[in-house]
Amino acid sequence: MKIKVVDFICDHQLMEKNKTILIGVSGGPDSMALLHLLYTMREDWNLNVHVVTVDHQLRPGDSEADVYYVKEICEKWDIPFISSVVDVTTYKKKFKVSTQVAARKLRYDVFREKMNQFQADYLALGHHGDDQIETLIMSFARTTNLHGLTGIPVTRDFSKGKIIRPLLCVTKKEIENYCKKNDIHPRIDSTNHDSYYTRNDIRKSIVPKLKERNSNLHTTMQLLSESLQEDEQYLISEAKKVVEKVITFNENSKKASLWISTFKSYPLPLQRRAFRLTLDYLYADGMPDQLTHMHESIFLSLINEEKNNKVVHFPKQLFIERSYDNLFFYFKEEKSTSKEFYREISEIPARISLPNGAIVAITYVDKFLENNHDKYTYVCLEEQLTFPIHIRTRRPGDRMRYKGLKGSKKIKDILIDEKVPRNERENIYIVADNTDKIIWLIGMKKAILPKTIHKSNYLLFEYIAKD
Repeated sequence: MKIKVVDFICDHQLMEKNKTILIGVSGGPDSMALLHLLYTMREDWNLNVHVVTVDHQLRPGDSEADVYYVKEICEKWDIPFISSVVDVTTYKKKFKVSTQVAARKLRYDVFREKMNQFQADYLALGHHGDDQIETLIMSFARTTNLHGLTGIPVTRDFSKGKIIRPLLCVTKKEIENYCKKNDIHPRIDSTNHDSYYTRNDIRKSIVPKLKERNSNLHTTMQLLSESLQEDEQYLISEAKKVVEKVITFNENSKKASLWISTFKSYPLPLQRRAFRLTLDYLYADGMPDQLTHMHESIFLSLINEEKNNKVVHFPKQLFIERSYDNLFFYFKEEKSTSKEFYREISEIPARISLPNGAIVAITYVDKFLENNHDKYTYVCLEEQLTFPIHIRTRRPGDRMRYKGLKGSKKIKDILIDEKVPRNERENIYIVADNTDKIIWLIGMKKAILPKTIHKSNYLLFEYIAKD
């Protein structure tokens, strides 16, 4: 078995000589065989080997005995050993996850911490060929995309190094024989035989029948896994290019937007993966468990349907809004962070800071400026206004009159006509006088004010965006 594993390591370039390697050891046959194998390679490869064991406290008495057993072996073989205790029960209750999910999360947290502590280049884990078979079968039963069908990776980036799985080329039986041959007496976890767990049921009832058809099933499944992973990695790399070209991210507020017509020009497999990459960015703390294939279908229907304006709700208060040919991703803000804004200006000159970081500056000027066509400036006579001046966000029922319009129009309808996304409408600011006459919908519409017989100073309003 050692020759097969070493060849596998070399063929897949899993590790180099003269490196530090951390081995996750539970005391079971798989991890003990891996530990012994790397122990025998230690001198030839000049490996700096460390062992870490995690006690999940799920089998009182037995789990402590497992830790003690591994510690004794490491002392016998002169290998540095460290153990950690994690509270799986408390974690699963707090975060409402399964025992397996909680145990894996806490276990990998320990691995990450110890990788940093020992400055390890590799974390070696004892997953083997039968684990790969079981994982792929479980994926076939519940996964709806290629990403979920790729199985256990031979290697992947982890912490500041890599996770490696040198035993994926061998079967459980080969590992058990290796232990017997080398006088290794591993600990046996009784829960591995409990058919209540899906993986155990697959191991006992499905895998043996498949092996009757193909005695080399673990090799077939491993090659399939590697092939699917290579395909997926290529598609993800192409999807990242789509994201860079088409999707705009706002790092400060966890928002994203895309131009639908351009996005739809890419093949559907890239659209799906670009969508998933976008969610990876937005859900920085981890994808919600509630996300399913249904949400991907909702997203695809949103960009393909004829309806121009629609909002859909995703888990954790994520909203996806279609506004004409744009799609916006944003999180709903708490009510306590209301965007309502109001300031009064009685004295000129004045500078008002807005919540979005921009400034409204008001000054006197001697004459009408020729650049008044600029949408970020507005000029009128002081006599045309009733002081104090108000700068505020919009309110229900707000209306204004502007050039080319018969009568007045609701601000809400103007924003719709201007194709302002629903989630951005609360960030639009209004300048009005003390009679609540709206004179400027900043960046969009300017009121035509009644002429006055008096001549007074001109007022210049300027909207200065944040750099």
